[in-house]
Amino acid sequence: MKLALILNVIDPKIGGVMIMGDRGTGKSTTIRAIADLLPKIEVVEDDVFNSHISDYELMGESIKEKIDKGQNINSILIKVPMIDLPLGATEDRVCGTIDIEKALTEGIKTFEPGLLAKANRGILYVDEVNLLDDHLVDILLDSAASGWNTVEREGISIRHPARFVLVGSGNPEEGELRPQLLDRFGMHAEIRTVKQPSLRVQIVEQRSKFDSNPYECLNEFEAEQEKLKRSIIEAQSILSNVSIDYDLRVKISEVCGELDVDGLRGDIVTNRAAKAFAAYNSKDQVEISDIKQVIALCLRHRLRKDPLETIDSGFKVKKVFENIFGSS
Repeated sequence: MKLALILNVIDPKIGGVMIMGDRGTGKSTTIRAIADLLPKIEVVEDDVFNSHISDYELMGESIKEKIDKGQNINSILIKVPMIDLPLGATEDRVCGTIDIEKALTEGIKTFEPGLLAKANRGILYVDEVNLLDDHLVDILLDSAASGWNTVEREGISIRHPARFVLVGSGNPEEGELRPQLLDRFGMHAEIRTVKQPSLRVQIVEQRSKFDSNPYECLNEFEAEQEKLKRSIIEAQSILSNVSIDYDLRVKISEVCGELDVDGLRGDIVTNRAAKAFAAYNSKDQVEISDIKQVIALCLRHRLRKDPLETIDSGFKVKKVFENIFGSS
């Protein structure tokens, strides 16, 4: 779970992560903590879309117009936005809405931004995503894939950047996502309750320690947290220089073909995730060991479900990987 989150932060184009697991296993806590590992971002002051100061792809239309007119723009540093999407959210709340009354009476296009606007350049977290309306999940996945959100009402259209890491979590007991929606998530992690008594005690003690004195606990892990933060920033900076040999790309596609994975998303995401993992380990060339670490996370949720099969899909992916790449 932690690895999938870190890799998505290094390369948001991986396409987000779906985390399924037993209740009380710390899914939400871990997801909300990832925002603290990210460096602050520079945004245009008083801009609802967290527009980038120089990248056109990450700017709202009004900022582009100001730049084209040569107007001065002030910027500020903010923490990476971490937006929670509530289960009862409406489409207008998610996408934003156009004030039709103002448009008709005053002839002004007034856009009330939604959660997708606030999540631009940040993380959008959907707890219990398997209970969310399929139509809304579709909208979220479309925006996450394209990086844009378009709102159209009564012939008026507004488009704004919506680049975010989509993170969903849920409990499989409450139902699974439809396969075509699940396939749209880049990675999938499964969390099980810890069975080892000594580890359970360690977790309980750590939690009690945090409850009694949170600041002391945060200080204790500050150095470790800073080290992880530096690793992520370094990986982001060298990611574009990481390459993957043609032979390895062919073998990744061979694994996808052997597992009968529909479409090409599995191949694309595995290539991206392997590069991100190599960058995370300060390498500029992807090795077989890098692919081995990420391939189950990228493919386990794309396999066709056989109701009579008891084998774990992650184990199946690893078995096929070893057959094709060798058990090195």
